[in-house]
Amino acid sequence: MRFRTFWRLLALVPFTVAQAGTALGASAELGVRHRIDVMISAEPDAPILSRLKGAKAELAFTVRLSANSKESKFFGMLRPSFPDIVVPDGPGKPLVQQTKLWEEDVCHQRRGLPKVTVTQLSGHFADGGGRIEISAINRHIGLLVPPDELTPGIKLGPGSDSFGVFYAFRAQTRNSRLNVDLKIYPIDCFL
Repeated sequence: MRFRTFWRLLALVPFTVAQAGTALGASAELGVRHRIDVMISAEPDAPILSRLKGAKAELAFTVRLSANSKESKFFGMLRPSFPDIVVPDGPGKPLVQQTKLWEEDVCHQRRGLPKVTVTQLSGHFADGGGRIEISAINRHIGLLVPPDELTPGIKLGPGSDSFGVFYAFRAQTRNSRLNVDLKIYPIDCFL
């Protein structure tokens, strides 16, 4: 009697293990959603740092974003603006602290990073003596090179911070020497 019971229980082990594996595999499928943060800074040799310390500024830029997956489709232009900037008194301090620009609501299959391009940066810096306008755009085929050309897509090294692992890209203006840094965070989630 004991012998038969032992073999019956032993026969159930593979069936139970297979059922548990199927249940775990279905619920543990790992997906991703993305968050994009922005930070604006000036190069140490930027004219605004040497001439306009403490000046008030306003900056706005345009970002073309394409984040397409089966579960989440987004394509559009984001136009954030920062109206209350104060030019820092020295290099190494950002004009705009790291700020969330965009975040996906839906978890989806891994399909690579969203495509992000800064296409325009504009604004002004004003102190007691006057006002300096900033207008930087990308180079376009068939048009003259803009006076303050915006170079997008400068790849920075990956890193990590308190939000997690990120991939960073920079857009830089040639004459005004401003940087728009975008950090893309892939956030693990379950489908």
